[in-house]
Amino acid sequence: MLKGLDPLLSPELLSTLRAMGHGDEIAIVDGNYPGVEHARRLIRLDGHHLIPVLNAVLSVLPIDDFVPEAIFRSTVKAERDKLDPVHEEMIACCARHEPQRQVVPLIGADFYGRVKTAHAVIQTAEPRLYANIILRKGVIYPEVGAQAEVDPFVY
Repeated sequence: MLKGLDPLLSPELLSTLRAMGHGDEIAIVDGNYPGVEHARRLIRLDGHHLIPVLNAVLSVLPIDDFVPEAIFRSTVKAERDKLDPVHEEMIACCARHEPQRQVVPLIGADFYGRVKTAHAVIQTAEPRLYANIILRKGVIYPEVGAQAEVDPFVY
């Protein structure tokens, strides 16, 4: 356990989030998603629902602000604008962390294709259908007035 970190952020998940670079994407998917087939790197969080995992990830992951769209959700079949309760919860969670960002719906094959190219997939035990989201990692900006150089002899 670490101070200030959600305990859902396992060592494997923290390592993966830290290793991701600007523009890399991570998918958080439900228990029915074919994670083993679609993931380049699969992190299992069995026993946990999607919204708490999404909240934990968003507590440490900056979202890309270099692009107009950086958060994507799956849809109910081909119904792009239909919102199940889980979608409303995902949108609300994202709005708490990234109020300026929209959650963009991606239909079926478009969503699956994007997951297959993601840096990693987090498989949850979420029982609700179509409870899947993709986050694109942004950058941490340097503090204004921060030194550009670090003295290599000072530890």
